[in-house]
Amino acid sequence: MSLLLNTSSALSFSPSLASSSPTPRLCLSSLRSSLPPSRVSPSFRSQASAAAAATMGDAPDAGMDAVQRRLMFEDECILVDESDNVVGHESKYNCHLWENILTGKMLHRAFSVFLFNTKYELLLQQRSATKVTFPLVWTNTCCSHPLYRESELIAENHLGVRNAAQRKLLDELGIPAEDVPVDQFTPLGRMLYKAPSDGKWGEHELDYLLFIVRDVNVHPNPDEVADAKYVNRDQLKELLKKADGGEVKLSPWFRLVVENFLFKWWDHVEKGTLEEDFIHKFEICPHISTSYPRIPRVAHHLFSLKHNIRHRACSYSTKTLEPK
Repeated sequence: MSLLLNTSSALSFSPSLASSSPTPRLCLSSLRSSLPPSRVSPSFRSQASAAAAATMGDAPDAGMDAVQRRLMFEDECILVDESDNVVGHESKYNCHLWENILTGKMLHRAFSVFLFNTKYELLLQQRSATKVTFPLVWTNTCCSHPLYRESELIAENHLGVRNAAQRKLLDELGIPAEDVPVDQFTPLGRMLYKAPSDGKWGEHELDYLLFIVRDVNVHPNPDEVADAKYVNRDQLKELLKKADGGEVKLSPWFRLVVENFLFKWWDHVEKGTLEEDFIHKFEICPHISTSYPRIPRVAHHLFSLKHNIRHRACSYSTKTLEPK
């Protein structure tokens, strides 16, 4: 089954996806990371990864949190081309170094989960202060990467990405697998974007947008999540105003989804009628980061997955943002 040409078969969204548990709760706890070490043999490690690991004691990385350091060097991301074909693998560390991203060889597969409860409120998280990329920014429910391991490379029905999402919802938010069955995720297209975090780190991802409606108990892992809350549409609009005023920061991928798709898709979540079959491509100006409240769309390309036809529509911000 072709990953690119069969997306629509997995994109129907039924109200039956919404289920409830007796007493859903949202609470901060001391739950520690349950993520096991990445099952990647030493032979998988590239020379670049080995060189990066050798720098762990260098000054720029000396203050890196121990948990984040482990994940940065042990996790192997899946490298892909712009059509989402697997072309290799690389450490999370190397994939997120901005100097490596600028070579054009670090595009990797990612996912962003948007979890709604049965009141159709969206669960947001604030990334922990120890995160290497985009610390303390508010974002969607869960954002991470499928890893270069058998269970997360399965292409059929996007099962590998779904498995990864289920794993990280437990790791970051303490949501058990049985509360978020993999067949309940609706893959709502993919977004290809590039964005800097600071002078050293950034993102270049082909990001699967996964929607799910479930009532769940949430126990955030403090190594990953500083805070979490549900918002309705009006509350999210207020959060956007605060971001525009510099009171809070939003992740660039979340801002792109909110400003281009989310409120339209929110209507379909409530109606049970989600359908999308495009890769959405964005590029963010290299000097624009989450220090700026709004992210201009420099370019927006649409790739039809059903017919493999490329459509192009460019748009530019009317407001020029200069670095401070």
